[in-house]
Amino acid sequence: MVDFFRKIEELAEKDNRYHPDAYSFTMDALNFTQSRLKKLHVSGQELLDGIREYGLQQFGLMTRTVFEHWGIRKTEDFGEIVFNMIEMGLMSKTDQDSKDDFKSRYDFQEVFDGKIG
Repeated sequence: MVDFFRKIEELAEKDNRYHPDAYSFTMDALNFTQSRLKKLHVSGQELLDGIREYGLQQFGLMTRTVFEHWGIRKTEDFGEIVFNMIEMGLMSKTDQDSKDDFKSRYDFQEVFDGKIG
């Protein structure tokens, strides 16, 4: 676990667009999604759906505010985070997975403002 947090700190230094908590949350959301779907590999869209659901469970109406504090403003940002984590060996991908899987999947204002998980 210490190695995980050390790698997250390295990622945050290397790519300072995102707060270290964004990486931890993304890993937690992946675990949440895998558990919910009962499968090891999830697609970008499935992960984004899990991120939305898990974010609302964790932060309620503050989800978008928390994400923005971490530097996350659109679904593409989660793609960047995921692929940064893949580069560091914290996540894996298949040949079919790409950053495009995270492109414009939903609007944060639309899905987070005024909704409770």
